[in-house]
Amino acid sequence: MNPTWVIAKRELGSYFDSLVAYILLIAFLGLTGFFTWLIGADVFLRKQADLYVFFAVAQLTLLIFVPAITMRQFAEEKRTGTIELLLTKNVTNRQVVIGKFLSCLLMVCIALLFTLPYYITVSYLGNMDHGATLCGYFGLILMSSAYISIGLFTSSLTNNQIVAFLLSIFAGLIFQFLFDIIANNMTGWLGSFFESLSMRTHFDSVSRGVLDTKDLIYFGTIIVLGLFLAEWNISKKN
Repeated sequence: MNPTWVIAKRELGSYFDSLVAYILLIAFLGLTGFFTWLIGADVFLRKQADLYVFFAVAQLTLLIFVPAITMRQFAEEKRTGTIELLLTKNVTNRQVVIGKFLSCLLMVCIALLFTLPYYITVSYLGNMDHGATLCGYFGLILMSSAYISIGLFTSSLTNNQIVAFLLSIFAGLIFQFLFDIIANNMTGWLGSFFESLSMRTHFDSVSRGVLDTKDLIYFGTIIVLGLFLAEWNISKKN
């Protein structure tokens, strides 16, 4: 079996061997379900057959959820010294990084799969735009992938999980909110430039059902850059 998939399966299994996966899944589903169905601008209050509220809440929830699953990937292995043992085996640094990336992405996909009853229920309540809804899920996967690559990089910087967690959240806040705020307070090409850096802008574009090349390039660039920096960092220190 490909070493990348071996590492991915091992890392994913380690989540479910402890309470981490179950706690995070319950927290994710609890938060998104609570705001989607019970409080605020929920589905029934909006009286529209869409998952707009779910996607809005999921963006914020994933900002916490993803760093929580990436923070231990390299930080814990560096703290315990198992990273050196892993890198002496017949695997490349890239295979290690991609394997850990896939395990985190699978964890996110499992969480999103558990929200499919939201989609099924709302589709029965009214005339849902299925294309836009599926694109919204695809947008969450793209956004999560970007957060994962950032989280793996921050985890490779330290042997402290809490530091890795906070660094990842801080970086996510910059992409999710700060660039958007700066763009709204500027005009001309500078405003357009910061708007193009905003992750929310690109997610909103995808979730409307518009698969623009520039949005795919944006998320792809963050993913590749984050994984490259993580690989470079563990190569430099080992």
